[in-house]
Amino acid sequence: MHGTPDLPRRFVAEFIGTFILVAGGCAAAAVDYRMDGILGGHIGIAVAWGLVVAVVIFAIGHLSGAHINPAVTLAFASGRHFPWTEVIPYWTAQVTGAIAGALTVAGLFGTGSGLSGTQPFEVSDIGAVGIEIVITALLMLVVMAVATDARAQGALAAVAIGVAVTVIGLVMGPMEGASMNPARSIGPAVATGDYTALWVYLIGPIIGALLGVAIYAYLRGRPHPEGAHPDAEAGGDLA
Repeated sequence: MHGTPDLPRRFVAEFIGTFILVAGGCAAAAVDYRMDGILGGHIGIAVAWGLVVAVVIFAIGHLSGAHINPAVTLAFASGRHFPWTEVIPYWTAQVTGAIAGALTVAGLFGTGSGLSGTQPFEVSDIGAVGIEIVITALLMLVVMAVATDARAQGALAAVAIGVAVTVIGLVMGPMEGASMNPARSIGPAVATGDYTALWVYLIGPIIGALLGVAIYAYLRGRPHPEGAHPDAEAGGDLA
């Protein structure tokens, strides 16, 4: 029987999805740290983040949309692809899932690795905000293309978004962490107790995601009636 799960079930799906996302990324950093760079340092960790994003979208995209990112949820709502009344419940699920995921990894492996926390490493705080705006806008363009446009291949959403996260992480991770996701930054910050420049990763991704939605709306133009996506108005599913 086809149908979108009710809000409580989607809340749980978003919690689990964001838990897996953050636990997977933090675990990659912790294992690499404890085993003397067995994953290849930054490269392996960036790839792990991208792969876990793809896995989560495959797993829950058809259930909750697999937003797993407060900035994405807000952007979908601003673009009328998600109901405003469900933004706060989704944010709650995502942030608590991220914190639970990071705390789980911290309990298992400790916090010596920093749990892949995001901070401006080679740029100023303001520079990091600018980078987060740009890279989140780019990510949101990909998300919008595969999640809301009937002309895209929906089955490839997980692959496209996972690859985008990996590439952006590989390029910008060494500069400032390449978060693109407030929940992804909040989790490790809470687990390690290090809130350095956390505001950067709250403001930057939100502005960037909203910008990405606006740019894609302009590029797409007015959709033809026959090209309307059957799931777009229901919540912007990512798979």
